[in-house]
Amino acid sequence: MNVALTGSTGFIGSHVLAELQNQGHEVTALVRNEADAEKVAAKGATPVVLDLYDRPAVVSALSNADGAIHTASPGDETSADLDSAVADAAIEAFDGSGKPYLHISGQWVYGDNLAIDEQSPFKAPAIVSWREPIEKRVLDASGMRGVVIVAGVAYGDGGGGIPGLLLGSPRDDDGKLIMLGTGQQHWSTVHVADLADVFRRVLEDDSARGYYDVGDGLNPTVAEITEAAAVAVGAPGAVPGSDDEARARLGDNFAEVLLLDQGTDAARAKADLAWSPSHPGLVDEFRSGSYRNQATSS
Repeated sequence: MNVALTGSTGFIGSHVLAELQNQGHEVTALVRNEADAEKVAAKGATPVVLDLYDRPAVVSALSNADGAIHTASPGDETSADLDSAVADAAIEAFDGSGKPYLHISGQWVYGDNLAIDEQSPFKAPAIVSWREPIEKRVLDASGMRGVVIVAGVAYGDGGGGIPGLLLGSPRDDDGKLIMLGTGQQHWSTVHVADLADVFRRVLEDDSARGYYDVGDGLNPTVAEITEAAAVAVGAPGAVPGSDDEARARLGDNFAEVLLLDQGTDAARAKADLAWSPSHPGLVDEFRSGSYRNQATSS
């Protein structure tokens, strides 16, 4: 297939690009400038430089593709407008074609829930409350095959914003990392290469529609993750923080989602797509994988 991809230079998108190419697909990378175009061209993708808010340009680019994947959600105050713009362009471009459009999302939309699945009600904190109406438009569009991939915290290959946040945690007087909150909350996590594998499998499966919740099923506590992060950065350990400290450090809205207690076993992805995670969990990655190697060599 010729797949249009947004976010191809980002953490998740670059892994989706590699997964698609490894499985024989051609990728048209929608990028915002010539520097990004050079990066993706060097990886074998065909770059198209455009503004993702330029609807006619995006519709034109998507119309020439066999399917599209959107991973470029920036994770800041512009996310709602950008995700909406790309989703609406895909709905227009693919109307009546039945082509697949895969839209990235995140599991924070479910609020506190240790057994997240595709039927779980949304209890979205303020920072992600905009997601549901956009995703509803994607899934309600009858002219295309709309799929929303709802990911846990992505990590792997020494990258990812949330792992980086933990590695850079503030320290107490003894040099120990301070956890986000008490550390007793669980996080749903997924290695970025395993997440990319889900995107590719959904793209190729004509019966795949609706929501797919993706996590590795390990659901570690923040205490376990932060103690492992301490190993990665050579700190003597980690200590519990408090909700108030997390809010002071990160702001109320961001702290709220990182204090959520969440977990999933990704049963639908495993059953429908014959998918299973094949990479080490985040705790192991911090203790003996890419993050520790990165910290040691830097």
